[in-house]
Amino acid sequence: MLRQLASKRLITQRIQILPRFYHEKVIDHFNNPRNVGSFDKNDPAVGTGLVGAPACGDVMKLQIKVDDTTGEIVDARFKTFGCGSAIASSSVATEWVKGKQMEEVMTIKNTEIAKHLSLPPVKLHCSMLAEDAIKAAVKDYKTKREKSNVDSDAEPAVQAAKA
Repeated sequence: MLRQLASKRLITQRIQILPRFYHEKVIDHFNNPRNVGSFDKNDPAVGTGLVGAPACGDVMKLQIKVDDTTGEIVDARFKTFGCGSAIASSSVATEWVKGKQMEEVMTIKNTEIAKHLSLPPVKLHCSMLAEDAIKAAVKDYKTKREKSNVDSDAEPAVQAAKA
């Protein structure tokens, strides 16, 4: 019995000696995430990026709302299922894309997000997901725009054929 107590005490001491801490920025974005939520994915002004990492189970949905006339991202939202680093990376990504042109947000790199949040190497995949989600959202928006332009160009021909 004495050995069991001594063993438990050693384990407790080891845990106390080797704690794992998230950086205060990760904790802040985890406890107070910015821009949580979603937009209507069918809205032509909204681009949706849905990415996941099967290895760790993190799934991230990031949406951007774009001003069609200026090309500026006027709002962003996210929903993330994952660890604190994934949630923090999503939150930072939504803050960084707001007010920027789509071409500008395509230059945001996961290394910048990781550095901002002081992510350890084992959590770099979280910032990679955020970068991939931004790119996927921009691609989705551009695909919608191209499709709507093709549809609007085809409408006069369809109407003339019906006449």
